[in-house]
Amino acid sequence: MRRRILRALLLLLLPLSGALVPAAAQAAPAQSQDGAIGVRLLDVPVARADDPRARTYIVDHLAPGTTIRRRIEISNTTPSSEAVSVYEGTASVDRGAFVPASGRDGDELTRWTNVDQSSLDLSSGQAVPVSVTIAVPPDAPSGERYGVVWAEVRSGSPGAVTVVNRVGIRIYLSVGPGGEPASAMRIGSLTGNRDTGGRPTVTAQVSNTGGRALDITGELALTSGPGGLSGGPYATEKAVTLRPGQSGTVILVLAKGLPDGPWTAHLDLSSGTTKASTEATLTFPDNPGASAPATPSPQFEPWVLPAVLAALLLLATILILLARRRYGGPINSGQHLEQDGATSESA
Repeated sequence: MRRRILRALLLLLLPLSGALVPAAAQAAPAQSQDGAIGVRLLDVPVARADDPRARTYIVDHLAPGTTIRRRIEISNTTPSSEAVSVYEGTASVDRGAFVPASGRDGDELTRWTNVDQSSLDLSSGQAVPVSVTIAVPPDAPSGERYGVVWAEVRSGSPGAVTVVNRVGIRIYLSVGPGGEPASAMRIGSLTGNRDTGGRPTVTAQVSNTGGRALDITGELALTSGPGGLSGGPYATEKAVTLRPGQSGTVILVLAKGLPDGPWTAHLDLSSGTTKASTEATLTFPDNPGASAPATPSPQFEPWVLPAVLAALLLLATILILLARRRYGGPINSGQHLEQDGATSESA
């Protein structure tokens, strides 16, 4: 009986022992003459009020057979009237970027999406709301789709080259029964580099381990440098967009005169309310064009400490039960026990 209990306890502790090892680490306006055609989102779902991405893009999870409506505002800050086309376009996520299609090709999402005004004549300084409706059919398969609602202007005299400018609101639409898939990311290795101009950079490998696309940005802070120096925070210059299951590289460009190190680098990444952090020791190489992998700092998942404490409490409880079973009763202070001719006393 005792062996079975101890074997079960060992199986409980084995996953915890492995977890203790160190872990590695609004679209721009469309320019026209001296002003611009702008577009912004007017409606934010209550459930996403705290999500910065939902304030800029149409981000939602819908069950098949569901219809939503969002309002966008299209504005004209040019000195003249502009004819604006409003339409739905396709997009994809590839090589760390959100990639809109260049033409007006359609797909599932564009067929589900409609605007209540497909053409606008905007006078200078005018702003008009446009309603966007997305109706997901009852037989729609599960998965995530990407698209854009475009506001487009064309310019050019007859017989000349036509210049097309457009600005849009991205759509990140997840379809499926039940609740929304969780969003998550994991930061892998950090590398210190010097570009061909001698400027230090840091690259971080990051993976989308959740069920929604991510637009990842972040900041890097350097501490414990030569002579106690600190540096940063240094922000990413652009977002890295990853669909579920994709991995990519986040790049941070640092100050040119930064010493080689060593430094303690702390990286914080986020996509809306989804966040991840890592820490490592890195030294930048001397030569332009060279790279030097960072040494990860020991990190533990937040659930490890409570799990270890719970396991220790379970271990103590089992040992007490075994002692009671062996000695036939509770252990009291000052009690004398005799077994096999030996005498023991508890203090």
